[in-house]
Amino acid sequence: MAKKPAQTAPATQRLRPATPPTVPSKELHVFPNPAPERDYVIEFQLPEFTCNCPLTGQPDFAHFTIQMVADRLCVELKSLKLYFWSYRNEGAFHEAVTNTVLDDIVRATDARFVRVTAKWYVRGGIYTSIVAEHRKKGWKPQPRIELPSHGAQTGLA
Repeated sequence: MAKKPAQTAPATQRLRPATPPTVPSKELHVFPNPAPERDYVIEFQLPEFTCNCPLTGQPDFAHFTIQMVADRLCVELKSLKLYFWSYRNEGAFHEAVTNTVLDDIVRATDARFVRVTAKWYVRGGIYTSIVAEHRKKGWKPQPRIELPSHGAQTGLA
């Protein structure tokens, strides 16, 4: 006796929600620094930045690294993600984007120190790296402490 073919549900197309759960935004949200009495480094890695060349309209891709020493406020991660997403369809020169990101983070947080490094992927055989920094007036970093290094221990003789 032959088996009946299994019944499958008809395919349905997923509808786009009337209000997407998240949308790009230039608004950076902040929260209180949990340890404002201490200088410590917060580092963000954003390896999938995209914008467009303002002259050709071709896509530009970059890996952003943001290092900051917060003062009273820290940047909230989801808002940072949506902020970077907001550049996706904009035309901007590498130097302008890097410096604008720095200015916007400083404006939102009034950080003691911020360094934005943008490593732009190859375009016409040229890699471009842009580094922009901000130091809050009067802020002096603590000197770096060099500790002795010891070889890795395995517990084996």
